[in-house]
Amino acid sequence: MEEPMREKTLIVAATYEELAETFDYFKWAKGNFVQGTLFDVIITGVGMTATAFALGKHLSNDYSLVLNVGIAGSFDKNIALASLVNIRTDTFSELGAEDGESFLNLEDLGFGKCSFTSGFTSNIELIKKLPAVSGITVNTVHGNIRTIHNLLQKHAVQTESMEGAAVFYACQQMNIPVLQVRSISNYVEQRNKEAWKIGLAIKNLNEWLINYINFAQ
Repeated sequence: MEEPMREKTLIVAATYEELAETFDYFKWAKGNFVQGTLFDVIITGVGMTATAFALGKHLSNDYSLVLNVGIAGSFDKNIALASLVNIRTDTFSELGAEDGESFLNLEDLGFGKCSFTSGFTSNIELIKKLPAVSGITVNTVHGNIRTIHNLLQKHAVQTESMEGAAVFYACQQMNIPVLQVRSISNYVEQRNKEAWKIGLAIKNLNEWLINYINFAQ
């Protein structure tokens, strides 16, 4: 009798630096597309365009799950820096048109969806314990008090990244379950690099990812 096929996960991250500890732990060869038995890894590059291009090359129905990981900024100061969250809904917040002082998103314009939700659920404690939040995906990360205020008047969100909604969109098109886990590196405010916790956020992200991969193998 043939051994049944085991499910395979595609891990998606923007930069190698965000996953360097995981690469070292599993002794993966450094590369933009790394293949394994149960896990493949794509390093896409930063931003929506690079992410869409990389997924266009490598995403297929051979994968039972896409796991998007990385760091993110948080609008919500109740979320501790360097803690991890499960981004359940992600939105292209800048995609649309200006109408005087108003902004019309794709849905307002009748051109399609701009928000996407992960329907992925799991009984794995590593996932269940993560706070569920909503995020936006942007080309320009926020660092202006006025624009941050205007954004939060329109979107009830906790986080922002530069790739998440692009991953959600691609997975919806392929009907592949998707999970987005991010570690909070900074609060979204007037740019203040001295307050950022990028190193600790990356450390905690990799610790979670290594535990998850070891559990799932």
